[in-house]
Amino acid sequence: MTPEHAPAGNEPGFKKVLGRLDAIALGVGAMIGFGWVVLTGGWLDDAGTLGAVLAMLAGGAIMAVVGLVYGELVAAMPAAGGEHNYLLRGMGARWAFIGSWEITVGYITIVAFEAVAVPRTVEYIFPDLSHVPLWTIAGFEVNLTWALVGALSAVVITWINLRGVKQASTVQIFVIIFLGIVGLLMVFGAVTRGSEQNMEPFFHNGVSGFFLVLVVVPFLFVGFDVIPQVSEEMHLPPRKLGGTIVTSVLIATVWYAMVILTTSSAMSAEDLAGADIAVADAFGSLFHSEVMANVLLAGGLAGILTSWNSLLMGASRLLWALGNSRMLPHWFAKLHPRYGTPSNALLFVGALSFIAPFFGTEMLGWLVDSGSPSIVVAYLLVSVVFVLLRRREPQMERPYRIGGRGHGGTAIGVLSVVLCLGLAVLYLPGMPAGLGVAPYVIFCLWWVLGLLFMLRIPRGITPGEDAEHRLVQAVESRRRER
Repeated sequence: MTPEHAPAGNEPGFKKVLGRLDAIALGVGAMIGFGWVVLTGGWLDDAGTLGAVLAMLAGGAIMAVVGLVYGELVAAMPAAGGEHNYLLRGMGARWAFIGSWEITVGYITIVAFEAVAVPRTVEYIFPDLSHVPLWTIAGFEVNLTWALVGALSAVVITWINLRGVKQASTVQIFVIIFLGIVGLLMVFGAVTRGSEQNMEPFFHNGVSGFFLVLVVVPFLFVGFDVIPQVSEEMHLPPRKLGGTIVTSVLIATVWYAMVILTTSSAMSAEDLAGADIAVADAFGSLFHSEVMANVLLAGGLAGILTSWNSLLMGASRLLWALGNSRMLPHWFAKLHPRYGTPSNALLFVGALSFIAPFFGTEMLGWLVDSGSPSIVVAYLLVSVVFVLLRRREPQMERPYRIGGRGHGGTAIGVLSVVLCLGLAVLYLPGMPAGLGVAPYVIFCLWWVLGLLFMLRIPRGITPGEDAEHRLVQAVESRRRER
C-alpha cells in the first residue's frame, strides 16, 4: 500500500487477497462482455470473415500496445485508482481529475448497460418475460417484470462485491470457466461441422468495412485497465502484475477472432444476415439444436456478468481514489470495516445500475456511445503521462520495464499516443464512429458535472510523487479556513 493510501490509526485498508489468476480473470472477464453475441453478425456483414478478423487482430494489437504502457505504470505504482495515481504524479491534480473522470464515466455507462443487457438476454431465452407496462422511453416500452430482472441482478452483484474482492473474483473465475467451455464447444462445432464455403465473402466493403469493425475496439476491450484499479489488492510481485494486463488483452483478442471464424463457418452470409442473433443461430445450426443456441446465450449472459462484475470493481476503486484525494466528496473514500471494500462507492454505482433497466435499451445505448470516447481519451492521457515520466523520472523504479532502459520504451509510449489519437479521431462527426446528437449531449452533460468538481480543486498542485498528499492538505486547509 502506498504511503498516500495507507490507513490512519485503526481505519481499515484494502486487503491483498488477489493472485495472478484473479487478475487475468478480471481483465479477460471485463473485455468479454455481451458485444460478441449481438455484434458479430454486423461485423461479418461490414467487413467479411477475414476482414473482420484482421480488424479485430489490429484492434487487439493497438490495445496490447496501450496495455504495455499500463503494465509498466501499474508495476511502478500499484495503488487503487490506477490512472488517477499516474496522472497525479506525472501531470498534476487537474489532469488527474480529467483522466479519472473520463474512465469513471466510461465504466459507469457500461455497468449501466450490462444491467439492461441481462433482461435482454433472458428475454431471448424466455420470450414471455415482459409484463406490467410502465412507460415508453425513446420508443422502447419498459415493463416491470423485464426491468426487475436487471435491477435484482444489480443487487446481487453489488452485494457480492461488498462482501469482499476475493469473493467477487472467485465468482468471476467460475463464470469465466463456463464461458471457456462454451468457446471450446464453438470451436469443436466449427471444426467438425462448419464449412469453409460458408465463410465467403472473405472481404467486404474494402477499407471502409475494416474501419467499421475497428471502431468498436474501445468498447470491446475496455476492462484490461480494471487490473490497475485493484492493484492495491493484489499479492503479486509488481513485475508479474504488469504482465497480466498484456496477457488479458491477448486472450480477449483470440476470443473475438475465434467467435468471428466459428460463426461464419456455420451459416452462409445470407442466412446470417437474416438471423436474429447471428452467433446463437449459428451455434444452434452447427449442432442442429435450439437447446445449444440457448447454451450460447447462457454464455452471453456469463459474459455480461463477468464484464459487469469487473467494471463495477473498477468504477468503485476510481471513485474511492477520487474521494480519497478530495476531488470528490470524501464520502466515496469509506472502506468497509470488515471486508475492506469501498462500500459507499460500490453502493453508489450499484444504485445507478439498479435504476438503469427502468430507462429502457435506447437510452442506455446512448449512454454507452457517450462513454466510449471518454475511455479512449483516458487511454490517451495515460500514454502521454507514460512518456512524460520516462523523460522526467528516468530513475523511477520500474519493476516491469518495457523496451529496456534506452529509448525503446519511450518509442512504445509515443506509438501508444499516436494509436489512441487515431482511435479518438474516429469518433468525430463525419467519421465511421461519429456519434449521434444524443450521445454528444450526454457527453457534454457529463462534463458539465465534472467541471463543477474540477473547479473546486485548488490551483498549484503540481506533478510529483507527493502530489496527492499536497492536494489533501490544500483541501483540508481551505475547509478549516471556512
